[in-house]
Amino acid sequence: WKAFNFFDVSEVKPTGSESASLFNSPEFSSICSGSDNIFLGSSHGQIRILSSAFNVVRTFHAHDTGSITHIKQIDGTSLLITVSEDLSNEPVLKVWALDKPDKKTGGPKCLSSLNVCNGRKQFPISALATLDNVSQLAVGFANGSVTVIRGDLINDRGAKQRTVFESDEPITGVEFREGPTTTLYLATTGRILTLTISGRGQGQPAKNLEDNGCGLGCMTVDSESGDIVVARDDAIYYYGVNGRGPSYAYEGPKQLVSTFGDLVALVTQPRTDAASKTSILRKFVGGGADDRYRSSTFALLDTDLKYVAHTEMLISQVRTVFAEWGDFFLLTLDGKLFRYHEKSLNQKLEILYQRDLYVLAINLAQKVGVDTAQRNMILRRYGDYLHKKGDYDTAMQQYLKAIDNTEPSQVIRKFLDSQRINNLIEYLEELHEHDKATVDHTTLLLNCYAKLKDTDKLETFIKSGTNFDLETAIAMCRQGGYHDQAVFLSKKHGEHDRVVDILIEDSKKYDDALDYIHRHEPDVAYPNLMRYARVLLEHCPEETTQLFIEYYTGQYRLKKDAPVAPIQATSGGAASAVQNLASFIPLPYRQATVTSSPATQDNRSLSLAAEEAAAAAKADPPREYKVPKPRTAFSSFVDHPDQFIVFLEACLDETNMDESDKVDLHTTLFEIYLDIAGSKTGQEKQKWEAKAKTLIDGHDISMDASNVLLLSHLSDFRVGTVLVREQQGLRFDIFRSYASAGDTAGVIKALRKYGPEEPQLYPAALAYFTSSPKVLQEAGSELETVLKRIDEDGLMAPLQVIQTLSTNAVATMGMVKKYLGETIERERKEISNNRRLIESYRSETDAKRKEMDELGTKSAVFQTRRCSACGGSLDLPTVHFLCKHSFHQRCLNQVGDEDVECPKCAPTNNNIRAFRKAQEDSADRHDMFQDTLQRSRDKFGTISEFFGRGVMAAPALE
Repeated sequence: WKAFNFFDVSEVKPTGSESASLFNSPEFSSICSGSDNIFLGSSHGQIRILSSAFNVVRTFHAHDTGSITHIKQIDGTSLLITVSEDLSNEPVLKVWALDKPDKKTGGPKCLSSLNVCNGRKQFPISALATLDNVSQLAVGFANGSVTVIRGDLINDRGAKQRTVFESDEPITGVEFREGPTTTLYLATTGRILTLTISGRGQGQPAKNLEDNGCGLGCMTVDSESGDIVVARDDAIYYYGVNGRGPSYAYEGPKQLVSTFGDLVALVTQPRTDAASKTSILRKFVGGGADDRYRSSTFALLDTDLKYVAHTEMLISQVRTVFAEWGDFFLLTLDGKLFRYHEKSLNQKLEILYQRDLYVLAINLAQKVGVDTAQRNMILRRYGDYLHKKGDYDTAMQQYLKAIDNTEPSQVIRKFLDSQRINNLIEYLEELHEHDKATVDHTTLLLNCYAKLKDTDKLETFIKSGTNFDLETAIAMCRQGGYHDQAVFLSKKHGEHDRVVDILIEDSKKYDDALDYIHRHEPDVAYPNLMRYARVLLEHCPEETTQLFIEYYTGQYRLKKDAPVAPIQATSGGAASAVQNLASFIPLPYRQATVTSSPATQDNRSLSLAAEEAAAAAKADPPREYKVPKPRTAFSSFVDHPDQFIVFLEACLDETNMDESDKVDLHTTLFEIYLDIAGSKTGQEKQKWEAKAKTLIDGHDISMDASNVLLLSHLSDFRVGTVLVREQQGLRFDIFRSYASAGDTAGVIKALRKYGPEEPQLYPAALAYFTSSPKVLQEAGSELETVLKRIDEDGLMAPLQVIQTLSTNAVATMGMVKKYLGETIERERKEISNNRRLIESYRSETDAKRKEMDELGTKSAVFQTRRCSACGGSLDLPTVHFLCKHSFHQRCLNQVGDEDVECPKCAPTNNNIRAFRKAQEDSADRHDMFQDTLQRSRDKFGTISEFFGRGVMAAPALE
């Protein structure tokens, strides 16, 4: 047993005049404690009650005869049990109610009183026990008999006594144990027995538990567990419901045993010759005067943890011990009272720390039930102690137990030495298990794995599902070259972007990265495809281009694994390290690894399975997603023109493409065609120019004309320029482009092609052909053709032709002689015809005027005999018109006095009037005049015609 000084000892010295000599008074006969008081019994039958200050607060006379040898206070109540003995009479037992005063005496009220029977045998009482409800009491006598008292002693309704046990050996102790049955434990000098006094088994004889008894005062009950505690010279024994329990060796003759909380209080005497029955019997009748000068040893034991909480040698014998007010008291025969005050837990722990008894400190703290923080503090100190001793493994175990309330840095610093790296790993792993790890802890743990090159532990840590900072773990795996582990972590936590980044940036597994992208939904696949498009096009051009085509044409489908045909394993079968790692990390983008086989049939099976998988994938409907505009992919194909062309052509084949997207696709593809054509020569150049021409050849091209013109001009692609200008009706611009380039053949070709639809090209051609002798020579007979067309269509006046030809002094008179001769002859004939027409108009006008004069001045003779309407002979009444037509009046259908017009001449007159009205109306239509003049070849003739219509006439005044 390890001994400590866990109690502070002080002698109690009452200050009151009455209480100062109570404990060494010859009248003092018994003592007990309870309900915050101390009760003293005297040999004269008086009871004195002491307060916590050891002052007498109350005194009353309890018994008239005999000495009060036993007192028991029922804790938590106001009940007090006293027993007085006089060997000439039976012992008297009384029950007092301390809270109920007696009206006659003024003292406490006596609830009941009875004589304790012992078969008329006058022996002292050696032991007394009672139940808390005072329904049963057990009284043991020195002659070996035990009397049980049953009844309602509180209400004094009578009680029955029965001797339940008799023995030749004196009774040294009686104690009750309550439960389903009430058991009475009996102790003699030679045996320990049990007796059931109520419940099942009642009435049966006492059962012998052990053939070893105990001395007087060496039996008590543990109030916390209910077990019976027996102290013998060799050890301390516990007895429970199942009989004898544990025992704890503690040598020495025992005089007294008691309990204080979870401690056992022992009073032992110095070892002498074996005590005889006579010496035991002396305890019942009192020792001699020399006992007070004999020494004794007092100890407080913790039987659970096996240590002595306090021990000391007393120069005098111990009379009794008791506990009250949270302290333990010891009274010696010489009247000295000592108080034992238990030290606080922290003081106890400090004592244990000083002696490096950390295990005991931990056990003590657990027994007391300290909180987790204080327990962990003890564990840390224990770990520090072990670390100083060099027991690093055990120290780490303590730190691990205290991990919840320990600052990790305090422990980590102790194990940073490379030789302690395994302990450090163990602690860091536990931090992650308790979700207390920070980013720095994860970094340090992964660095430790990398330093030890312990791939197995790294993989176990990653797969364990332990809480750790994902970002740090992935970063450290990448830095340490554990790319596959980084991929596994990223995949496990759904970090798809990071998976692709690791495969491309670190592992350089471009095929796997593309395959992984192709196996995810559009919202995951598209951002990663765009992010790494250039890298993937560089290393996987065909597959990447095909993925672009599928996505941008709305045909994106998730890629699926091909079913793997079972293949017989090859002999010798040790897999490579890479294969082991591949099986450890079941990446969703990795197809099942199949060991290659030389068998042709197996290869054909694999090919067939792959084809079936591809067909099944195509059979699945495309994913629904918003198809991005094709132009967003253009920048990805920089430095990859061949793949770009494939992508653009495939997009153009898609029928559901928006018009704006088609414009972008056509324009970009046209530019690429021209760019490639510019770098080629010969037939290759013609091939690409033909492709470019195909894009713009037609009336429904989806390109802006200005873009085509600009690109064609920059690439010197004249065919494109011409086609666009043709489609836009810019024929004059085509002609001008040939002329500005000095391409006489192109000018002639454009003139022949567009001249009939664009007559103004002929005057421009005339100016171009006569611009230089070289051009004139190249034009040849084309000049004569141009002049002829100008003359036939009246595109230029002769004077204008002469001015144009004379501008550069290139054409000669011989070249235009025929043109001038024909022009002069034709104009002479026209002048002659115009003169004859003028003369006829004058003659006709004069004749009409003369006729009008005659009608106004001369009478008209009508000689017509028939009606111009019905053809019948004229008879009266007859109507004659100045136009020489005559009608029956009845044939005119005249109504009233309305004006009558010749029916025969009316249509002609109406036409004239309508024509005249139209002329008057058109006189104000100057816009129509200008439009007609603009479109007319004979400007002067048009002006003359409108002059005749009255356009130039002054408005009439009203």
